[in-house]
Amino acid sequence: MDARIVRLDETVVNRIAAGEVIQRPANAIKEMIENSIDAGATSINITVSSGGLKSILIQDNGCGIRKDDMGIVCERFTTSKLRKFEDLTNISTYGFRGEALASISHVAHVTITTRTADSKCAFKAMYSDGRPIPSTQGGSTHPKPCAGNQGTQILVEDLFYNVLTRKRALKNSSEEFNKIADVIGKYSIHNSGRVGFTLKKQGQSVADIRTLPTSSLQENISTIYGPAVAKELLNVQCDNKGLGYKMAGCITNANYSTKRFTFLLFINNRLVESASLRKALEAMYNVYLPKHMHPFVYLSIDILPCNVDVNVHPTKHEVHFLHEDMIVTEIQSAVEKKLLSCNESRTYYTQALLPKVSPVSMETVRPNKGSSSSKPTYAYNLVRTDSKEQKLDAFIQPSQPSISSQPSISSQPSISSQPSISSQPSISSQPSISSQPSISSSQLEG
Repeated sequence: MDARIVRLDETVVNRIAAGEVIQRPANAIKEMIENSIDAGATSINITVSSGGLKSILIQDNGCGIRKDDMGIVCERFTTSKLRKFEDLTNISTYGFRGEALASISHVAHVTITTRTADSKCAFKAMYSDGRPIPSTQGGSTHPKPCAGNQGTQILVEDLFYNVLTRKRALKNSSEEFNKIADVIGKYSIHNSGRVGFTLKKQGQSVADIRTLPTSSLQENISTIYGPAVAKELLNVQCDNKGLGYKMAGCITNANYSTKRFTFLLFINNRLVESASLRKALEAMYNVYLPKHMHPFVYLSIDILPCNVDVNVHPTKHEVHFLHEDMIVTEIQSAVEKKLLSCNESRTYYTQALLPKVSPVSMETVRPNKGSSSSKPTYAYNLVRTDSKEQKLDAFIQPSQPSISSQPSISSQPSISSQPSISSQPSISSQPSISSQPSISSSQLEG
């Protein structure tokens, strides 16, 4: 093998970089959703086919892309949100590197249709490897005018068609669709009251996720995670001007628990993960919930942009910020304080009696002891036991009547003049003597 150092081809470099940013269809949709929100969209519709591997269609009603910018919109490091490196310290938008559309165009076929508010028509262009391509062989690469609404529509087809190893490594389409639904559900909750989301599979008329721009936070949580979570929510908030942060969110009380910890964390409106904050909240909830059960937690933290480093991960799902340990401790204390204030009583739900059903009276099932026709009640009917088991009676020997040494033998039975009447028959050790003399066997022989 030649050991010389050579410069990689630009196509190879771009595909390597695209593989770091776009790891699966859910990452591509996350990047495009963030671009739509940055464009001021209030409605975002997503349609996917085969879990996003075959096609992804995302449409918004944002400000759109100017015709003059469509030539470089899919090139790397082209953005409208950053001008110099110092702007990173005050960045407040989702995107800033200009790598989302460029990375997608290097691993898929991209078609963009967009229209601005001052444009009379929409314009459509196709892209591959970061550059516009003609729609027909020998045609022009310039955007073509077409009909369209204000906003941007992006069609992504054949994702990872040129990275077969990545495509084979992905799971089935159902698993990828679930990951897409998870991302859209989290963004719909965080953007409650501002942006409405719709997610559906291609060819289906019923949407899997549908939220309105006017829906409240509780309504969207109920839509995405079910009413059982929404009715147990507690609002929590705290802030510290000295540390430069403000937190607000919703947590579930001790009445709700599930086998999986659902943790939604947004820092400066960006969906991120924080292992330290997650562990702190789990350790706190372990005291109040049953073993191996977890809560639902949604937190939105606003930190001064100058204290946050957002450029630490290719997919931007992880950020670093100053005073992290102190902020995590204060948030944990605020959540625990809110949980304790509502933990004085537990809620138990009961079910009402069915209509037209009279309550059962104990007198109707209790036997009447004074009635002669009542059936006898046996011992094994009164206690919860097995009648076949051994009882104490087996250890008590029955009493035998005593027999005299010389019993009287007579050929004729003795007849008493008056029969004795008593409440209980008396038993004596001597044989009974009647009023008539008994005739013994010796007298008969004489």
